[in-house]
Amino acid sequence: MITFNIASFLFFLFPVSVLAHGFVGSVTIDGTTYQGNIPGGTTNPSVIRQVSTIDPVKGATNPSLNCGMNATEASDVANANPSSQILIYWVGGSTGDSNWPHNVGPIMHYMTKCSGSCSSYNSTNAEWFKISELGLETSDTWYQANLDVKEPANVTIPSNIQPGDYLLRSEIISLQLAVSVGGAEFYPACIQLSIGGSGTGAPQSSEVCRFPGCYTDTEAGIYTPNIYNPPINYTFPGPPVAAFVNGSSGSGSSSGSGTPSAAATTSPTPSAGSQTCKLVSRSSPTGIVVKRGMNLRTHKRRPARRWRY
Repeated sequence: MITFNIASFLFFLFPVSVLAHGFVGSVTIDGTTYQGNIPGGTTNPSVIRQVSTIDPVKGATNPSLNCGMNATEASDVANANPSSQILIYWVGGSTGDSNWPHNVGPIMHYMTKCSGSCSSYNSTNAEWFKISELGLETSDTWYQANLDVKEPANVTIPSNIQPGDYLLRSEIISLQLAVSVGGAEFYPACIQLSIGGSGTGAPQSSEVCRFPGCYTDTEAGIYTPNIYNPPINYTFPGPPVAAFVNGSSGSGSSSGSGTPSAAATTSPTPSAGSQTCKLVSRSSPTGIVVKRGMNLRTHKRRPARRWRY
């Protein structure tokens, strides 16, 4: 008997899209740009930890879910401050000369506080807290679709964060093959920061997790059998955004290696429990509708986009 597997069908129907991968090519922090290294290529001074390949991390128990495929510590640390704007430019292709190739799935950002300088910090047992969730902009368009027209993923360092050295973990989960268990493609990347100021904000111990350990291959938001049957009521995987990021808590603490201390989000989020992506909009003085996950300072109008499978 012949069985139909939708993941295999999509693979053969759209091989170019499925096989295209990418990485973080550069980051801009308060107007200063820092270049990354080509995966598996020459290692130059950078604040972005270098990965060995443009291929995604597969499987929620993969050790590379931490900072990317076989990621190594970077030599430099970028200075930042509370409320700093960080723009993360994801690119496609083995040398970064193409646009980001995917547009289905969330973008999330996490942070962890380094023990000493992040340039020598082993994040294997780090405890991470979530600072932002970017999901659906409309019923059939994801925020991730902005990346394939060269717009950055953006996040803001929270105004009340404790000073210190932090890793910022930017993560894309591409869901085009997530109709099958284990099909999700994870793209994590880590950026080394030294944050000043005199804030006291930090996550609670209930708001942190480790990579691997934050996710399972079968939870909602990673295994998504109905991803091609909109409207989608998407549930973000992992912990909720730390409460202090949105001003719900002044300070906190977490135990274990890599004690976190928080960062910020570009969007309002519930303070506890499983996070569900819903469309929230408000009027802006510029006439642009600002939806959950958008940054008014950097968001540009663009035509509606359909999912590319």
